[in-house]
Amino acid sequence: MDNNLLTDAITLTMFGMGFVFVFLALMVVVTSLMSKVVTKIQPAINVASSMNTDSSIEIDEKTRAIIEAAIKMHTQR
Repeated sequence: MDNNLLTDAITLTMFGMGFVFVFLALMVVVTSLMSKVVTKIQPAINVASSMNTDSSIEIDEKTRAIIEAAIKMHTQR
């Protein structure tokens, strides 16, 4: 009787591990396909060109002082 119980346990374990393996493999495939579909629908946006790199933005002295004080306080931690 112990042999039958052990066989059932091994069978159930292999079935469970197989199910998890198939599920994870399917999840990887579906995620990869979704990633490819999204990149075809919406191509990558060049972040560097979309950022405002214009350094001629004027900041008043009060705002500049507040920013400098905040940076100094943060770096002193």
